[in-house]
Amino acid sequence: MRGAVDLSSLGKRPTAPATGASGTSGMITATDQTFETIVASTTTVPAVMVVWSSQVPESLTHAQALAGLARECEGKFQVVGVEMDANPGIVQALTPILQQTFGQIDALPIVMGLVQGQPMPFYLGIQEIEALRPLMDKFLEAAVAQGVTGRADVGTTGEDGQDEDEEATLSPMQQEAYDAIERGDLAAATTAYESALKANPADEEARLGLAQVALLQRTAGLDLAQVRKAAADAPTDVSAQTNAADLELVGGHIEDAFARMIDLVRATRDDERKAARDHLLSLFEVVGSHDERVTKARRALTNALF
Repeated sequence: MRGAVDLSSLGKRPTAPATGASGTSGMITATDQTFETIVASTTTVPAVMVVWSSQVPESLTHAQALAGLARECEGKFQVVGVEMDANPGIVQALTPILQQTFGQIDALPIVMGLVQGQPMPFYLGIQEIEALRPLMDKFLEAAVAQGVTGRADVGTTGEDGQDEDEEATLSPMQQEAYDAIERGDLAAATTAYESALKANPADEEARLGLAQVALLQRTAGLDLAQVRKAAADAPTDVSAQTNAADLELVGGHIEDAFARMIDLVRATRDDERKAARDHLLSLFEVVGSHDERVTKARRALTNALF
């Protein structure tokens, strides 16, 4: 799944990628827990950090485009993605230098370089990738001057600019869905996935994609701070807890989202319990039934129900 949020990775990766490991995406993920280690790695490989938000889908699309540029540069720099809503510690650590450089933070993504652990604020907001090449050239020159000349494993790119490990062809409906996600039209993506499932009810990718798009639609207008407060104030309120679980899932906190809903199942009865159970089952659809965390959560749900 390309475009808005790469939720397809939820069913493939049980934890955040290890430092220095990126696969074909060309981008690794930093969390509050891994950030210090990733910063330390910039003593050998320069990094471009992109702070994005699920509330601004195009900010992640821009991060992915920068990862493509990293592949073109054969790993001379590593792109590090930070989902800001899920990692307040990183945002807090960066705030002083960002305010000093930009004043008010009024656009996403926030893009900055990291060499020898030192931040270099670049720009705010979406920029044309072609226009950024001179900036990246100067960034790499500065890295070389400091003796940081390592390379990251960012995968390989074919002659057409596509990852060689990526599936070469897509069904028309899948391509239509991807294109709709990239332009932010989640309703059109839903229609495309529904059409794909109508044509082939066994299309697992379309089923997974439909669940992921539904999650993005549910969370598009949610404010993280308000949702967290509402959930803390009303631990048995189904709406408050499902909103919080949705945002946890978008932020990559899969087990936390599952645990929240299982606790809600235990604490509720009758229609409310059914609503909590059904929502948890919908979250399983987002991650994928083959994921071991889903298997573990299904067992916990059974124990909670019986």
